Amino acid sequence: MRGTDNLQGTPMYLEHAELAQFLKANPDIAYLDAVVIDLCGNAIGKRLPIAQAAKMVAGGTPVCGAMQLVDVRGNTADPLGHGFSDGDPDGMARPLSGTLSVVPWSGGRHAQVLCEMTRATDLQPFWYEPRRILRQVTERFADTGLTPVLALELEFYLIELARDEGDAPLPAASPLTGRRERQGQVLSLTKLDEYAGVIAAIQAACAAQNIPATTVISEYGPGQFEVNLDHLSDPLRAADHAALLRRLVQAVARQQGFDATFMSKPFPGLSGSGLHIHLSLVDGDGRNVFDPARPDGEALLGQAISGLQATMAEAMAVFAPNINVYRRFEPDAFTPVTRDWGENNRSVAFRLPPVTEGAARRLEHRVAGAEANPYLVTAMVLAGVHHGLTHPADPGPKHGGNAGSEVDDTLPLTLWDALAAWKGAKILPGYVGADYIDMYHAVKTAEFSEFMTAISPREYRWYL
Repeated sequence: MRGTDNLQGTPMYLEHAELAQFLKANPDIAYLDAVVIDLCGNAIGKRLPIAQAAKMVAGGTPVCGAMQLVDVRGNTADPLGHGFSDGDPDGMARPLSGTLSVVPWSGGRHAQVLCEMTRATDLQPFWYEPRRILRQVTERFADTGLTPVLALELEFYLIELARDEGDAPLPAASPLTGRRERQGQVLSLTKLDEYAGVIAAIQAACAAQNIPATTVISEYGPGQFEVNLDHLSDPLRAADHAALLRRLVQAVARQQGFDATFMSKPFPGLSGSGLHIHLSLVDGDGRNVFDPARPDGEALLGQAISGLQATMAEAMAVFAPNINVYRRFEPDAFTPVTRDWGENNRSVAFRLPPVTEGAARRLEHRVAGAEANPYLVTAMVLAGVHHGLTHPADPGPKHGGNAGSEVDDTLPLTLWDALAAWKGAKILPGYVGADYIDMYHAVKTAEFSEFMTAISPREYRWYL
């Protein structure tokens, strides 16, 4: 099966000619990492001798099919009978065209390729494969005549490799001064200079792996940075790049003597880390339909926003997939705590960034935590936009002040409420399927239940 990966019809799976060209250009490669992204957005997989690469191209390499249904620790809860109940069968990890690259932190000996999980019997993607979930949502736009154009942004903290006695992270020590960071300096060029070595290594690794990183900025937290990715008219590739960027940043940071975390709120009282999506829609002539110069531009933008408002509560369990992420959602923290939208306003959930030309008009979805699965987050955002286009509603007036001063108590801003909202969703099952709603709920509920079995030190201090 050749297949196509996007609306432009480019080949989905790696072919022998692409592999041969890569190996000719990189003759020292000894191993190939087959990378799979699981439900939690983590990169898992297996390492093969490069001599087995041609065989992998022909039909994939066997990987446990339930590995995309494990929790954040890699444990299976046998969701919907996948795992223990069905004998834990293998699927095939099939390498994706355009993702074969060197691994810069391996010393030139390793390559990697992103894979999609398929059934072993007919090589069709598993119904719960995160890429498949995003693909089926993206395909819904075909009937609209519109193509989503996306760019993802990821925030993260550089931290020390060591932890404190309670396993809490330690802020990074400046490579220049050796002093541990205590507070951030947002948009600081000085901080970019201090961490120039690791930032340059991240940018070089992105170039080597064809990940279109653009701007890097110093964020609010100590040792916190943001990497922007370029806009693409292929949501699958945009999510691929974000998923691989997380693996890359952590690996490069460790090579440089640091660690990196995409945990949403690693430090109490300091800025959280998010996964933001910038999105516009273009018509068949490549024109941005959000352009206010169009007679319907403002109306279509409002419809898209209304759909995101309608699906925000249902999708919170994907945007905020663990208990830590909800620590981001607090008043006056530039983190969305309402369904508001606004022009050039970072306190809202759906921001319209300032642009110099109407043809570049876009919306910024600011809800998700940095550790959320990029495929699922993108799928939820696109489902919301599509719902708004097909079920138009009034998004209400733009918010011109501080939308974060008061929390919208109709939003599920705890994990247990978010899981309940996901389980009771009315709109999203029409995009991802009722079975996927049940599957995701089973995995994350089991993870949360296991998390709650531990007794925290604070419980002893408060209640003993």
